[in-house]
Amino acid sequence: MKPKFYVTTPIYYVNGAPHIGHAYTSIAADVLARWKRLDGFDVFFLTGTDEHGQKVEKAAAAAGLDPRGFADRVAADFRDMADKMGLSHDDFIRTTETRHTATCQELWRRIADNGHIYLGHYEGFYAVRDEAFYDESELTTKPDGTRIAPSGAPVEWVREPSYFFDLSKWQDKLLRFYEENPDFIAPNSRRNEVMSFVRGGLNDLSISRTTFNWGIPVPDAPGHVMYVWLDALTNYLTATGWPDESAERWGFWPADVHLIGKDIIRFHAVYWPAFLMAAGLAPPKRVSSNGWWTVEGEKMSKSLGNVIEPRNLVATYGLDQVRYFFMREKPFGADGSMSHASLVTRINVELANDLGNLAQRSLSLIARNCEGRLPARGEATAEDTALLDAANALPGLVRDKMDRQVFHEALEDVWKVIRAANGYIDRQAPWALKKTDPARMAVVLRVLVDAMRPVAVVLQPFMPRSMANMLDQLGVPVEARDIASLAAPLADGTALPPPSGVFPRHVEEAA
Repeated sequence: MKPKFYVTTPIYYVNGAPHIGHAYTSIAADVLARWKRLDGFDVFFLTGTDEHGQKVEKAAAAAGLDPRGFADRVAADFRDMADKMGLSHDDFIRTTETRHTATCQELWRRIADNGHIYLGHYEGFYAVRDEAFYDESELTTKPDGTRIAPSGAPVEWVREPSYFFDLSKWQDKLLRFYEENPDFIAPNSRRNEVMSFVRGGLNDLSISRTTFNWGIPVPDAPGHVMYVWLDALTNYLTATGWPDESAERWGFWPADVHLIGKDIIRFHAVYWPAFLMAAGLAPPKRVSSNGWWTVEGEKMSKSLGNVIEPRNLVATYGLDQVRYFFMREKPFGADGSMSHASLVTRINVELANDLGNLAQRSLSLIARNCEGRLPARGEATAEDTALLDAANALPGLVRDKMDRQVFHEALEDVWKVIRAANGYIDRQAPWALKKTDPARMAVVLRVLVDAMRPVAVVLQPFMPRSMANMLDQLGVPVEARDIASLAAPLADGTALPPPSGVFPRHVEEAA
């Protein structure tokens, strides 16, 4: 039986249109899901939309729509983005679905039955934009007297009846959990941030609202709807079929990794494990947070007019090229700048020149000089062996990097082999060997194919379409493109299709 692996994106809030931050996290989750499938895992990959809360209600009113109609429209836009980014998700969840209401209400009942919910009055500062409550010590005051949350969102004083979750009792349990599970929060900077927040003391958390009704009703409490974060986080459970523990997908819990933005780390790494433990359920194994994208060094904002629509990027540069750039350009946990010049450089230098040209040169020589058939493996020199050993080591290297979500390092490991292969072909000069030592020429060309094969296999999660094309040209059968199949060599004499370019250079259109 295959081991199970459950990966999620955040579910995206439907108060606005998709942007490159959403696309980036989604592509990272897709790369991880595709990798695990290649590596022999039974994978469940979830994405979706978060559709309740006061912020959605206000955004809907501003758009002249009822909340349901507004959520339907924006959720469809996120579905389209998922398709355009080439996501291979197994489920797209919406928090307005009936299945989700049932799961949320059962989770509430379990937490309440275990004595962790009580009725009181909430009085304090609330940021509608963040759907979050803040302690006064976390706020700053602008010159005009407006109180501002750490996120920059304005807060308002709220007083209303509310059910509370006894978060204050979970400080020691959470700290012990973090200590016992050092890989639970990534990167380490976010782990330190979370642990510092929890060590500073936790207040009980208001988990219901009565001043609006666009949310999931609290069981047996007319007029109360669930705090949007209790509702939203529960999506990860809903998709498994819980509370039906006989559901096939329940076997995927606990989730292996939630990929999220750093702005929602507190909800995922503090509130979520506390809610689950309070209900008697296992917390997720890992919460891995990414950084933010700026555009040409400036923060994205509608007022600056620099918000980048990811689907437009794909239309301009190509899907695999954009996927590669996102995973290559910056560490997953760090901030980074979106630059069109950097994107074009990655495409033209690394994809077209380094990888594309390597494949084109090697395969064209086989087509011309070996009757279009894969040469037989011959006696290896030390230089042949060095290149092949480096290429064959890639699955293990990439596996380690994927498990730690350092996607850019995985790609650098692959590019070290690609650069080594380019150096090898230049030094061996098989075009010259045709005249002086045709047998050695054939061996060199076979070494190049055998080195490119693991390169193309491990790059499939990043660039699935392009690598399918390259593997076709390398003569790798469709059923032999997973990690395990690399152990079996390609058959000598395999007929190869005529070579064709995999990565065209990007040329800017004249103004």
